[in-house]
Amino acid sequence: MNRRHFITASTLIAARSLLAASGAEKSRQGICTFSCHQRWKLTKPVDAADFYRYARELGAEGVQTPLRDGEPKTIRDLVEKTGGYYEGELRLPKTESDLTAFEAEVRQTREAGASVARAVFTNGRRYEAFSTLESFRVFHEHSKRVLALIEPVLKKHGLKLAIENHKDHTTEELVGMMKAISSEWIGVLVDTGNNLALLEEPHAAVEALAPFAFSVHLKDMAVQANDDGFLLSEVPLGTGMLDLPRMIASLRKANPALVINLEMATRDPLRIPCLTDGFFATFPERKASHLDAAMQFVQANPPKQPPPSVSGKGTAQVLAEEEMNNRQGLGWMRKNRT
Repeated sequence: MNRRHFITASTLIAARSLLAASGAEKSRQGICTFSCHQRWKLTKPVDAADFYRYARELGAEGVQTPLRDGEPKTIRDLVEKTGGYYEGELRLPKTESDLTAFEAEVRQTREAGASVARAVFTNGRRYEAFSTLESFRVFHEHSKRVLALIEPVLKKHGLKLAIENHKDHTTEELVGMMKAISSEWIGVLVDTGNNLALLEEPHAAVEALAPFAFSVHLKDMAVQANDDGFLLSEVPLGTGMLDLPRMIASLRKANPALVINLEMATRDPLRIPCLTDGFFATFPERKASHLDAAMQFVQANPPKQPPPSVSGKGTAQVLAEEEMNNRQGLGWMRKNRT
């Protein structure tokens, strides 16, 4: 970090701390696309405008979702009319030849009124997408090149990009990438539960990522041991084992202007096969450094109630349960607003 970045960061942190102490700002609270993924998957295709209207009916102030062609003005008008907010969602370019298309998405996202957009390096989970340490290293180096490639585009259009901790990079790796790029236009979308899948203590992970946070996916989690590791589930806010007030406080201390988006995925529990050798192929040292503590954490935090599941249920029931979970989550957020 050079002197200019240090001065900027120090000034920004001081300003944010004063705002947090004075209570001058409160986070906007809404919902992201994946909270309603069953609705998107099981019913007719949902565009951003329809999703925004539905989210407002649920009690959200705004949404984080991708755009379709021709939607920017519709979304901007809806947000201005209703006093809500819109955060974007972008696909990262794979090569320099994809940069023109990426810039077009950035431009549309800004035209829709967003100042922040979410992105992921990969939709795959580390332990499923990469079978060797070398294959992960190639992906990691490519991810760093992509950040360098897109930073001038984001700066040109004034859009902040929040890269999600998406079960791909460890907290240490992601923090290292943020420090290396050292840009006011690139930060982190902090998902409060994802790094459990990489055997990290969730509160420590959130606190380490908080200084780089541009946006949040708020979720509560449940864990349960099984034969090859443990099951990991999103559960209604306040019913899991995360200390959400602690997490929110650390995030807002770092950035009082954060938008907090509910991500309550109504689905079957995810298998985290950390008792298999293949799980550690891309970070072999983690077996000795993290496995025992992670399994002790799982054993010490049994589910308070049966986690959500969708197997064997009809479409109507799944959609009803998803909506119920989202209404509950947004209600918890309003009640515990900070």
